[in-house]
Parts: sequence; structure tokens; C-alpha cells
Amino acid sequence: MSLTLCNVHLTPNPEKTLYVSTPLLKQLNLSGKKQIRLRLGKTSVPTAIKPIKKSGKHLYITAGLRSQFRIPKGGSVYVLNEIEGGIHIGPLIGIMSDSSNRTSTSPFGGRTGFIKQILRTGNKKAFVFAFTPRDIDWQKENVYAYFLNDAGNWVRRTVPLPDVVYNRLPSRKAEISSNMSQLRERFNRKQIPYFNWSFFNKSDVYELLEDEMEANQHVPESITNPSPEMIKEMLDRHQFVYYKPTAGSLGIGIYRLTYLPKKGYFARYTSSGKNILLRFKQFSSLIRTLEARHGRNLREYVVQQGVRLVEIDGCPIDFRFHMHKDGDNNWVVVGIGAKKAGKGSVTTHVKNGGQLMTPQQALERAFGTRAKEVLEQAKVTAIDLAEAIERNHPHLLGELGFDIGIDRNEQVWMFEANSKPGRSIFNHPLLRDEGQSSVEHILDHCLYLSHFRRGDDM
Repeated sequence: MSLTLCNVHLTPNPEKTLYVSTPLLKQLNLSGKKQIRLRLGKTSVPTAIKPIKKSGKHLYITAGLRSQFRIPKGGSVYVLNEIEGGIHIGPLIGIMSDSSNRTSTSPFGGRTGFIKQILRTGNKKAFVFAFTPRDIDWQKENVYAYFLNDAGNWVRRTVPLPDVVYNRLPSRKAEISSNMSQLRERFNRKQIPYFNWSFFNKSDVYELLEDEMEANQHVPESITNPSPEMIKEMLDRHQFVYYKPTAGSLGIGIYRLTYLPKKGYFARYTSSGKNILLRFKQFSSLIRTLEARHGRNLREYVVQQGVRLVEIDGCPIDFRFHMHKDGDNNWVVVGIGAKKAGKGSVTTHVKNGGQLMTPQQALERAFGTRAKEVLEQAKVTAIDLAEAIERNHPHLLGELGFDIGIDRNEQVWMFEANSKPGRSIFNHPLLRDEGQSSVEHILDHCLYLSHFRRGDDM
């Protein structure tokens, strides 16, 4: 197979014919061919092929051909010579998201800017569009898609089912619906690579790593749906623990529980933007308070061993590692943000008073001259963890976010893994390049999954 970048031109010619420049014809080993199959996404059509004397690599797709072959626009894209003798233009990459706060200019709510960034970057080498689940017509096998025009405005085009789907649905509730389960299975049956499958629950991650001895050394002891007796036993052993919802995010609903033998039990949490500290003489009083606040919802909590993290100005710091699969299907660390907890806060989330820093800024203050070495070891550990999760996960993963801590002995701990990590770390002025690199890795992995790879990878 031969893969090359070419310029696609749309012409008003009514013929149902594909015109190919002579250099591209030779590159694709199509010299002398009269008829081929032309493919875009999951649609292919037979077409006559004619050479055209023109330097460079060019495809001319006529209006007559476009009546059968829904190509969204011209431009620079890859063309792949397939084994069967046809050619595949693309890839056609679908970014799936949705929003309850959609408008005509922001059809994906708060994710619209991020999705625009993917489309702007990807349009230099592929057909990239965004869509919602309701934009798919499974009977006709097409999608009423969102594209960006040259002015950066949204335009709608009907295109075939894509070569690959990057899932950025924002809602856990939507993902557990029967409609979403059916949609995922349909993509599977059509052999359309679909990543990332769904949100993780915290308990999912612990189960995925259960039999991974090396990786498990970096996961704090954690118990899903613990009994009061289990919580008390962990407090006796670890002195403090974190008690958090299995499907939580943004630090909402997290408690830091502490036991000091001569002082009693303490619960620290955030409510309405304020940091609250409660003291109890008896453990039973602590449990009654938690049950009064959450009732049956406590069945969906995890208790996790507390770790003494390194601190800056008396405030603990942890790190968000943003991981991606690259164009060679390898896990890499693309961005790292350090988060310093606010005074009295249970978590390091910026919304709870946390401060975002670069890892270099944080680690130099915590470890001095050893900062670089500590950071490199944390990167190695993060890649090992990503590989271990992927080995045990039944579906395609292409992106992970790890909440990583480092203790005073330089031990690396992974507190949480997210299959659809937030992107707030890329708001830091010194991490914006990493944000763009993250987008490029998403697209490179889409090229890999759709088999649009460079010649030496074929």
C-alpha cells in the first residue's frame, strides 16, 4: 500500500470521473487503470479514472461523482492505495460530543473551543468534523456533521460514517443510557475504531490494576463501598484517609478523615466554596454525620489511604499527568500540571482555592536539585500505569488523565485515572504549547487507528 498527501479539488464537471495528476497516478501505482473504487469513510463507489497532465499530487473530483460520493470539501488530505486496487481519501475523523447548553455558535457548549481547535489543526491533513449522537442516520449510514469553513464558522455537511471516532461526550448520565450502549455496539459492528469508550469510575481503575503487581505498588490502598468498620480500621492504620464518590469529579463530595488518638476524629470537606472542619469525639458520631449528609449515596463511595505528599508553604501538591497514545500507538506524557492545595482545602482543585504551577516550579521548591530526576521517574511510572490499564481494559483507549502524588520519600502514587480528562492545566501560560501538542496527538492516533500512516509504518 502507498500513502501520500495530496490536494483534492472539486470541479463543476458533470462527468462521473476521477481525474488524477500523472505524478500521483504513479505514486499510487494506478497507471493504466480505467476503473477503480473510491472510498471516503465507510462509503465507496466505482468510478472511471483519467490521468491529467499536471505537476504535483492532485485529485479532481467532479460534480457528477460527488452526487454519489459525499466529500465535504477540497483541500490537503491523505490518499491511500488499498490492496484491492481502490483508493481511500481521508481519513474522515469524527469528534463526538454534545451539550445541553448548545447555541448556533457554540453547538458543543463549553467544549466548543476545544473541538474547534481539533478541527482547525486536523483540517491540514484530514477531513475532521464534529457531531452528536442524534446527528447519525444509521439507515442511510451517514452523519449530518459540523465542519469549520475558512472563516472559522460552523457549516453543516452530510458525510459517510467516519473512519474513526474520538469520544468526548461530556455526561456520565448520557453514557450509561441504553441508546449509548447501542451506538457503541453499532460502531463496533461497522468496524469503526471508537475511543475513549466511556468514563471510568474509581472502582473500575482499581479492578483493572488488581493483578498488575508493579503498577499496583503505586496505587494507595482503596476499598469500594466500605463498611464503617473498614473505614475505622483504615483510619487506625493510616491516621488519615480520603472518602470520595466513585463517580465524582472536580473534588465534589470528597472528605478527608483524620484520627488523632488524643484528640478524636476530624472530617474536612468543601461546601459552597467554603472549607469546613468538623471534630468528633467518637467514630460513631462521624459516621452518623456522613450518613445524614448522603444517606444511601454512601454506598457509592470509596475510602482511600491518605498519603503524606510533599508540600509548598505547608500546602500539599499533586500533579495532573495528561497522557496520549501517539501515531505509533505508544503511551506518552504530553502535559503535566502541578496543583498546590489552598489553605485548609481537601483537594488541589483550582476552584477550591488551588494554584496551578508548572511541574518544574513545584518540584524545584520541593526537591531542589533532585527535581529533574524525580520528574523523570514520575513520567516512567505514569507510562507504566497507562500500559497496565490498557492491558486490562476491554475497549480502545487513546487518552488518560492521572492524578499523581509524590511523597517525601519520592514514592509516586496514582490517586485517580480519568478516561476523559479535563484540560484546565493547559490554561497555564507556560503549558499552552502542551495543549496544542495534546490536540496533535489525538489526531495522530486517529491516523494510526484508521490506517492512514506513513509508508514506513504500513
